[in-house]
Amino acid sequence: MRDAAGAPTPHARHWRRTRRMTAVLLALWLATGFGTAFYARELATLTVFGWPLSFYLAAQGSALVYLAIIGGYAWRMRILDRDCQRERRR
Repeated sequence: MRDAAGAPTPHARHWRRTRRMTAVLLALWLATGFGTAFYARELATLTVFGWPLSFYLAAQGSALVYLAIIGGYAWRMRILDRDCQRERRR
């Protein structure tokens, strides 16, 4: 959507930014889930507190990354929504 001057509307800019951020976070989620399983044998040679690193990442690390993704999404969406509201008021 474009306004009379040909510039994207605040709504269009907001959704473009939201889709881009969602794509990046989904790629991070996929890399975390796939990387842990794909490289499990190589990661098993390293240990953390006596446990193989692959076990640690599968049990704890992935969950922490997922939590960070959710927190980052909520934080960034708050900023994007606030900016969109400000642009719409102008």
